[in-house]
Amino acid sequence: MSMSPEVMEIEGFVTEARGGMYIVRDEAFNEWLCRTYRGTRTDNGPSSLVTVGDLVRIKATSQEDEHEGVIVFVYPRQSALVRKRDIRRNRSKEKIQVIASNIDQLCVVVSADDPPLNLRLIDRYLVFAGSEQMPVLIIINKTDLARQKELEEEMRVYADLGYPLCYVSAESGEGIEALLDLLSGKISAFSGHSGVGKSTLINRLIGEERLKTAEISAGNSRGVHTTTNAVMLSLPGGGYVIDTPGIREFNLSGVTSENLRFWFPEFLESMGNCAYSSCSHTVEPGCGVAQAVEAGRIDARRYESYLAIFDTLDDE
Repeated sequence: MSMSPEVMEIEGFVTEARGGMYIVRDEAFNEWLCRTYRGTRTDNGPSSLVTVGDLVRIKATSQEDEHEGVIVFVYPRQSALVRKRDIRRNRSKEKIQVIASNIDQLCVVVSADDPPLNLRLIDRYLVFAGSEQMPVLIIINKTDLARQKELEEEMRVYADLGYPLCYVSAESGEGIEALLDLLSGKISAFSGHSGVGKSTLINRLIGEERLKTAEISAGNSRGVHTTTNAVMLSLPGGGYVIDTPGIREFNLSGVTSENLRFWFPEFLESMGNCAYSSCSHTVEPGCGVAQAVEAGRIDARRYESYLAIFDTLDDE
């Protein structure tokens, strides 16, 4: 297709993807329905051409009041949230899908119960955030289903490591104001397993029912997918929140068996006590990290998470 050169170019953020079409919001908060074309340019490599959170340049293709256009350029991403997807025709091959970009902080959403609190998922997300040098916020939803003191004790290891925590209940509204303060002025990506209440929580934060929600399956306590594509919504106090699809296979393509240990900050002090400089902290004798676990200086559950992630890295 060709476009008239006199058409003014407009910059904006992609706020939603709809089956090959994209909603782009410009500086005046106008929403444009856009698509890509053969001439769409990007320097982001072979990953997804356009994703929610991308800063793009568009040209109008219709009358101004209809707000339709094409994306002519996708600016370099400052950060990206990605996952693996199997290619159906060849399960041995995988495709990296960019879910959201230009994120100021990653909000790991877990539930206190129904489904049960998932510490392994938290650890996996913390490894990703550390490897990407991305600030992280751990949000514990559904606090109305648990005893606060027991919940805080369960999460103490993360508080002691310096990770920010926010306890909320999307059902009762408890903790919502405190969470809004932590999100103000930032682009925050909400991610976690299906069923933890991300969409319900975001509806609370923005003050309206914009996202679909679903009940937990009673048969297996696993969430039902309600978000199929990422969507970026503005917050009443400033900033944006991106709701992402429930992720069961979170990609750690930038993490290796050699550098994984650096994303468990509590290991750093004990690593110098290892008998071998190349110690993987898994099976080697004289491992300073394993000794610290036995002595109670490193949380045993965190160490088990490290071993579990280590075993999967060859498959990433």
